Amino acid sequence: MIIIIAGPSGAGKTTLCKMLVENMDNIVYSISATTRKKRKEEEEGEDYHFLTEREFKRWEREGRFLEVAKVHNYYYGTPRDMVMEYLSNKKDVIMDIDIQGAEGIREKIKDVVSVFLLPPNMEEILHRIKKRGMNNKEEIKNRLEDALLEIEEVRNFDYVVVNNNLEETILVIKSIIIAERHSIDRMEV
Repeated sequence: MIIIIAGPSGAGKTTLCKMLVENMDNIVYSISATTRKKRKEEEEGEDYHFLTEREFKRWEREGRFLEVAKVHNYYYGTPRDMVMEYLSNKKDVIMDIDIQGAEGIREKIKDVVSVFLLPPNMEEILHRIKKRGMNNKEEIKNRLEDALLEIEEVRNFDYVVVNNNLEETILVIKSIIIAERHSIDRMEV
């Protein structure tokens, strides 16, 4: 199955997904492609596939994405082949994507579990965005405005989890995944 972790910028999606992959069996992380610039702590092919806009558009024309979205003036997409290979090898695929991307995935793939991750409050979103080294006031303002719009989409998800305490949040999402693995619809009986 695919597990989507979505939510506003600064909710902790990437950190959470990587920790779940480290702490659970049979789960892999889907690495998205993006046209945004690499942050200093990020690694190519580990955090994202960093593409130029021209490369991204070529991949899109070639049908190499399951979904594509433009978020914060950058393109993001989920590479199709990698996800389909993982699923065919009976691996659960976890991905942290934006609201648009989550909708795109749900339209194309039946077996999806969607979790909306919320930060404890808007002040925490602001703190986490600034902690990433974003000092451009316009970009911070845009991300906060986008966060408010994204939060309105919470009812379109299977689960909502408030990321107040990382250890507890991991436990809650791990429990969701384990329960979903035991859903009668997924059991081979």
